[in-house]
Amino acid sequence: MFCIICTDKPDSLELRMATRDAHIAYVVAAGAAGEVAFGGPFVDDDGAMVGTLVVLNVESRAEAEAWTANDPYQKAGLFEKTEVHGWQHLLGGLPPLGGH
Repeated sequence: MFCIICTDKPDSLELRMATRDAHIAYVVAAGAAGEVAFGGPFVDDDGAMVGTLVVLNVESRAEAEAWTANDPYQKAGLFEKTEVHGWQHLLGGLPPLGGH
């Protein structure tokens, strides 16, 4: 598994919102294919989206990097910084998805 941590460029909420539907469709399709374990936006203290976390169920860093490169957010230039880390699930589960 790989953890993708992305930080938005400053003052980029408009770009995020303009690209959000394409990003969500990309993530949902990857989830249906078993590639996305879970994910969601980082938010600031006011609840505004400022980044992205996605945990991918892929075998290699190359697959994780390719998935990230094809994310509509990445293609739109939303992110100031993108990190790809190998990750192992150790503790806990996640509650069912709520409305976003």
